[in-house]
Amino acid sequence: MKLVVLHGPPAVGKLTVARELAALSGWKLFHNHLVVDALLEVFEFGSPGFVTLRERMWLDVFAEASASGLPGLIFTFNPESSVAQEFLQKLADGCRQRGDTLHFVALTCPEETIEQRLDDQARGGRKLRSLAMYRELRDAGVFKKPVMPPSEFTLDTSLHDPATAARMLWQHFTGGRS
Repeated sequence: MKLVVLHGPPAVGKLTVARELAALSGWKLFHNHLVVDALLEVFEFGSPGFVTLRERMWLDVFAEASASGLPGLIFTFNPESSVAQEFLQKLADGCRQRGDTLHFVALTCPEETIEQRLDDQARGGRKLRSLAMYRELRDAGVFKKPVMPPSEFTLDTSLHDPATAARMLWQHFTGGRS
């Protein structure tokens, strides 16, 4: 299985691009808020129970998706300090043990674009929508850890619409083949 980890800061367009890539590729989409939102019903964000279960659930889904024979899975991920650095090693080790290929894709855009997108109504659920809170978290260094491994592809989402971004990623993963 190919496991594509689309990562970047809040409001960079991870879920929007992931949806387009899923539609184009036929791969399943497992966005991080599926687990985060479920756990927030019971636990405070960042609490020990939240962190332990979030990591376990993410890793279990990857393992079961691979075992079920899925050709590809797209995972959206916002690096932030409640995620242990060891999670990324566990992710890589699991993929290697199963024979999966792990692809890190960095989505970026200028800070001004992030700040404009934060209050977009499309950012539903429990996504970060407060500009003041985003700035406070960013300035405190919350989004600097865990340190991501080098990405094989980096895409500025302010330069491409989501469909074009997805096509670029699909071409990267298929070598231009459909």
